[in-house]
Amino acid sequence: MIDYPLMAEQLKGLAEEDSSFIPVLSNASALIMDTLPDLNWAGFYLVSGGRLVLGPFQGKPACIHIAFGRGVCGTAAGEDRTLLVRNVHEFAGHIACDSASNSEIVVPIHCGGKVIGVLDIDSPLIGRFDESDQDGLELFVKVLEVCTDFRAL
Repeated sequence: MIDYPLMAEQLKGLAEEDSSFIPVLSNASALIMDTLPDLNWAGFYLVSGGRLVLGPFQGKPACIHIAFGRGVCGTAAGEDRTLLVRNVHEFAGHIACDSASNSEIVVPIHCGGKVIGVLDIDSPLIGRFDESDQDGLELFVKVLEVCTDFRAL
């Protein structure tokens, strides 16, 4: 069982020295990849120019731009809700940046009452993510929202 509260506390500690979004999101993606098993990508897309733009991540090269409403990330951002997709091949409009990805979870990130980005995590395993992962990652994002200075976005 993954200790999400501990992971959230570790994130707080990482943000203490510098709360700017680039170092915090960089360390957050590394923390996720180091803590959660069976992942092939963990990172962030940030809102810029009316679309999602690739931010700090761990994994293979990724799609750079994603329109709101497109794919799992764009849909989660556009609908402002977490999407847990057990099998991405059954998600209409899935964007396959890495053909090895089979499941995905995307959690919107907020600042000033609006969506400013998403946390995106992929796994090569079908059904890798469940409701306990969703609850834990939503907690992680809440800590991220409090500890991170997103004003430069």
